[in-house]
Amino acid sequence: MDSVLQCPKCKTTLTETFVGAEFARCVGCATPLQVEVFPALFRRHTPGRDGDAVVLETEASCFYHPQKKAVLPCEGCGRFLCALCDCELHGQHFCPACLETGKKKGKIKRLENERVLYDDLALALAVLPLLIFYFTLITAPIALYIAIRYWNSPRSIVRHTHWRFVVAIIFATLEMVGWGLGIYFIFKVGHHG
Repeated sequence: MDSVLQCPKCKTTLTETFVGAEFARCVGCATPLQVEVFPALFRRHTPGRDGDAVVLETEASCFYHPQKKAVLPCEGCGRFLCALCDCELHGQHFCPACLETGKKKGKIKRLENERVLYDDLALALAVLPLLIFYFTLITAPIALYIAIRYWNSPRSIVRHTHWRFVVAIIFATLEMVGWGLGIYFIFKVGHHG
């Protein structure tokens, strides 16, 4: 994701050509602005590179590694980062501190700290209650619902197949059919008896 400069008043995007030592007027609101940035703000990041050493005095250096050349700013705090410190997440670039803060406080919406394994949950709800069969009256429909509802949900980082969902659906369906037949025969025998 490229870095974007915006007018502080009207939020109009400013281009790289706008940057310079002279005052210029914003194209959106005509506010006089002077913008001075390090070249790293507009530099395209190349993933997988080691941090380059700072060559010129006018180049920005990494906040965490002053001897390394900055390649881009953190989208959380704005600190300049070298290629070593750049943590990319879904096209956004963060420094290690912002990534850790986002993890702890939940500020980065697309960062998952944990994940419910619905396939394991559905299988457990379908199979474990067989030890005390009466619980299956409640757990079988729940297991069937979870298996169908979360069929396409993200599973574990370790690749899972759908076999747990399939087994859960089979067991839950058989349990529900068993309960249905049991209730049917109880009422049928009760009415004829």
